[in-house]
Amino acid sequence: MNEVKEKVATAPIQLTAGAIKELNRIRQDQEVPADHGLRVGVKGGGCSGFTYILGFDVVKDNDNIYELGGMKVVMTKAHGIYLVGMEIDYVDGLNNRGFSFNNPNASDTCGCGTSFSA
Repeated sequence: MNEVKEKVATAPIQLTAGAIKELNRIRQDQEVPADHGLRVGVKGGGCSGFTYILGFDVVKDNDNIYELGGMKVVMTKAHGIYLVGMEIDYVDGLNNRGFSFNNPNASDTCGCGTSFSA
């Protein structure tokens, strides 16, 4: 039988209370299965070089697992170097609505806030 061993370490990122509240709402509205965690990561692309990954996914063999505010967060091990110290928030204002990424490792960011270079 193939077993996924869970380990919880100190998370390289932070989720604000607003982000956790919105993520829990999305999880409930979309009926995300209990075995899925919040995947946070990066992928190549976007106008500045990298784009953030944020969505619910199953744990994979090369993932680290963290617990943030009652939320299971999964991250590919290699992505931590680009995200250490990052804060994810949820903004719900008149001029802006959505998740925002405050990444101290980003040397340049795109105007949309979802693309960066390191």
